[in-house]
Amino acid sequence: MTKLTGSPLLLALLLALCLSSCHACQAQQATVATQQKGYTYKKPSSGGTGKVYMGREIAAIMSATGGNWLDRDTRQEEENSTKILQYLQLKPTDVVADIGAGTGFYTFQIAPLVPQGKVYAVEVQDRFVEQLQDRKKKEETPHVEIVKGSSKSIHLPAQSADVALMVDVYHELEFPKEVLQDIHQTLKPDGRLILLEYKAEDPNVKIRALHKMSAAQIKKELQASGFTLERSETDLPLQHVMVFRKSGMERE
Repeated sequence: MTKLTGSPLLLALLLALCLSSCHACQAQQATVATQQKGYTYKKPSSGGTGKVYMGREIAAIMSATGGNWLDRDTRQEEENSTKILQYLQLKPTDVVADIGAGTGFYTFQIAPLVPQGKVYAVEVQDRFVEQLQDRKKKEETPHVEIVKGSSKSIHLPAQSADVALMVDVYHELEFPKEVLQDIHQTLKPDGRLILLEYKAEDPNVKIRALHKMSAAQIKKELQASGFTLERSETDLPLQHVMVFRKSGMERE
């Protein structure tokens, strides 16, 4: 048997090449997995997470310590919530999912409009869930149900809701694709998803950039998850109101 001169060095080189190849393969697999999930990552911007979906950096979520801002005295005037409720075009028997309900600013305004229906107040933050439960008792609204959601699911039964509503919430979803797919399953066949987001197109809307969205970006993301734009209400000074219908899911 022939002895190889310098074999330890040769073996070390072969081992290094092998490890390098493995690491490159693992990195490539991780990149492919990330692309399959639909997300990429970058250095976070101010107020952002660094996680990017369809070209948009996802905003950092507002913590429950900001609850006072949700119930600020000027909100009705700034947003014209009375008109927003009219845009919902609710029937008394409708089942509504208020996703990202926060302190219940809209939940408990919707409740009287659906006396024979139901309102699911879906929230992921424990402090908000507690506030919603306390407010439900105070306002005596038995047809309001508080639901603890998660980052990927609203935890509601399939085909249980006529309307899903997100008011200044969607831009903060950690997993927008997964949540939209879950909402799609939750809505009845002719169900509607209604989004309100601050207008990114208007520099006079004094909201941090990542907490605003353009109408084009909203439409692009929702169409990719099986929703068709039915109409847009454009006369509010600060927010887009975009009404989508459940349609077929795009296949990957």
